[in-house]
Amino acid sequence: MASENRFADHQEIGLAVSDPSQLAALGEWLRDVPHASVQVSPGQPGPGELGATDVLTVLASSSGLIAAIRVLPEFIRSRRSGFRIETTVGGKKFVLDATNTDNLIQVIETLLHD
Repeated sequence: MASENRFADHQEIGLAVSDPSQLAALGEWLRDVPHASVQVSPGQPGPGELGATDVLTVLASSSGLIAAIRVLPEFIRSRRSGFRIETTVGGKKFVLDATNTDNLIQVIETLLHD
């Protein structure tokens, strides 16, 4: 019973990467975030798509998710140009790339509190 309540106040975000070969590396970066659980989940194909790549699912409290999201700009900048991370929070999607990492935290906090 206690383990069920442990996740009651947690939220999750999904992270899909433009280069699937970088999914494991992103997972390693996120595993260093305290109090966040990271797992690989199968992606869901969109309408007309035959398949989908895996995504990372991060489960944590709001503050834990913010901590996890704070590492994303550095990860993006350390990759080749054009690298993107599609973030899904509460069914809402936001694409992160090198051009919009400066306002990342503000956008994600807004999504988390909607």
